Amino acid sequence: QVQLVESGGGLVQAGESLRLSCSTSINIFSFNRMGWYRQAPGKERELVAVMPRIGSRIYADSVKGRFTILRDNAKNTMYLQMNSLKPEDTAVYYCNAGREDAAGLLIEHWGKGTLVTVSS
Repeated sequence: QVQLVESGGGLVQAGESLRLSCSTSINIFSFNRMGWYRQAPGKERELVAVMPRIGSRIYADSVKGRFTILRDNAKNTMYLQMNSLKPEDTAVYYCNAGREDAAGLLIEHWGKGTLVTVSS
């Protein structure tokens, strides 16, 4: 059973930093890709950053230069370092991980989310 658990959300002021964590119940190398998504009130869930097992990291234009997706293989944990936070970054942030099954299909897993609130 794959479990993803986010932590690190909270209330911060604009311009401050926050680091989100996503711990996994299995070896992090098992995933073909991992990423962070967010959903603001009244809006659809959107991609924030994605990190494939092999290849370049991808960031949403709105967070480029401010957010960094990281991974600690020894701790089976993925992070999202968020700097220069803006009120529009306020959302529930979700950890996402994709792993191919025996048939080659990518199965996605989601955490329950952690709330980030940025005050102006």
